[in-house]
Amino acid sequence: MKYIIIVLSCLFSTIIVGQNKPNVIVVLADDIGTGDISHYRRLQSKKVIVETPTLDKLSQEGIIFTDAHSPAALCAPTRYAIMTGNHCYRSYAPWGVWGSYQPSPIEQNQLTLGRLMKRAGYTTSFFGKWGFGMDFSRKGKPNEVYRSPRKEHEIDVDIRRVIDKGPQQNGFDYSFMYPAGIQAEPYAVYENGIMKPLNTDSEIALITKKYATSLGFKLDKKEGLGDSNWNPYNAGSLLVDNAIQFIEGNSNKKAPFFMYYCSQAVHKPHTPSKELAGKKIAGTTPSNHLDMVKELDVQMSMLVNTLKRQGIYDNTLIIFTSDNGGLQIKKTLEAGHNSNGIYRGGKNQAYEGGTRVPFIVWWPSKIESGKVSNTPILGIDIMATLADITNQNIMDSEAMDSSSLTPLFFDENNTDVHDYLITQAGTGKEVMITQNGWKLIMKVDKKDRTNKIILPYALFNLNKNIEEREGENLINNKTHRDKVEQLFKLYTTTRATKIKTGIR
Repeated sequence: MKYIIIVLSCLFSTIIVGQNKPNVIVVLADDIGTGDISHYRRLQSKKVIVETPTLDKLSQEGIIFTDAHSPAALCAPTRYAIMTGNHCYRSYAPWGVWGSYQPSPIEQNQLTLGRLMKRAGYTTSFFGKWGFGMDFSRKGKPNEVYRSPRKEHEIDVDIRRVIDKGPQQNGFDYSFMYPAGIQAEPYAVYENGIMKPLNTDSEIALITKKYATSLGFKLDKKEGLGDSNWNPYNAGSLLVDNAIQFIEGNSNKKAPFFMYYCSQAVHKPHTPSKELAGKKIAGTTPSNHLDMVKELDVQMSMLVNTLKRQGIYDNTLIIFTSDNGGLQIKKTLEAGHNSNGIYRGGKNQAYEGGTRVPFIVWWPSKIESGKVSNTPILGIDIMATLADITNQNIMDSEAMDSSSLTPLFFDENNTDVHDYLITQAGTGKEVMITQNGWKLIMKVDKKDRTNKIILPYALFNLNKNIEEREGENLINNKTHRDKVEQLFKLYTTTRATKIKTGIR
């Protein structure tokens, strides 16, 4: 199996050598499940509440993966894993770095998507939610890094600029960033690490629950410092408009461009734009949550249309996925829309709905239209895939869990790219391993900071029980005791020895 992958990868690299390198856009949506994309939804049901025509078209013209998983069922650990090509447990904080004022999990000079593409000669850019720690200075002490106690009203921090560990220090030439998305402090926008005023009268202010209520939304996290004109209803248009400007300014240049676009959609607070690209968004679907799903698709249409206007549509590769499974919002569910389709659970949970995500790869003239792969893959695989596309080698000590997907772009036989998948859930501290359709869910003792006390509590045969019906939980079935032991040993040994799991 590994030999086949190596041969196909070499063949792919041979195809690319000597040709113009494609522009590359990686889109990481926030809290989007497979059921949120209407093309995916139609694979399971005829009932579609919200259409996503742009993402559907990319799906139809490229390849979709039906068994793709985010590294975690929550955003922060997933974002570390995708950025570095490493499993979450390789970070100093395996369950995620949740505050913008906490130490970054990315080590000094560690390979990142930005560094990978920069060394391939790309002009690199980052847009949107960074989603893990970085360095700001303490107010009045520019040489002292502020570290967060993560308590409300942190006002002793200078949020005017990022002094280290942001996009600029991780291989991105240009960045337009929300440090923690639209849901947490600092409530501000940063261009190349410098706070960008949202209006001429902007000043640093405390963004409070009362202020949020006055604008018609509810703070998802605690009160904190930000721009006095902070308004998450404008965040989507601000983000996509700046991304469009970057594309326009970097099209048809000698160096191709790389864009890592981390949309604010569809995370809480659900604050849809009133209108984007002449299309009404807010109030056009059964819930604010679904308005955001619609907004995400319109953002994608704006990016695609810009590629067409610039004449680079045919020489651009787009990868679209999500940081975790979809949300379970009451009003959305009442309208008949389950963001995770047939899969049990959703964001933050150990079931398939927590990590199974859409994964679309679109590259006209290179990838055949209408391809569908059922091969199990991970968001972590983006790193090795881009290395293949840009004809680069990754050292064994780098991106240790990333496997190249390029063989699947051309191979009709759905060749495996992982011997097994390792994922994790969220605040419940569950971890999962899946091999040949058998999925073991384990609970990590919350009191154990070493994460070594682990108890298996569920075994599902996804080949027969993709919905993970609890009545078919085989954990106590004597017939499958060996399967539990085998998967448990495989997981614990892999994690304890920190062996490389990526195939390339």
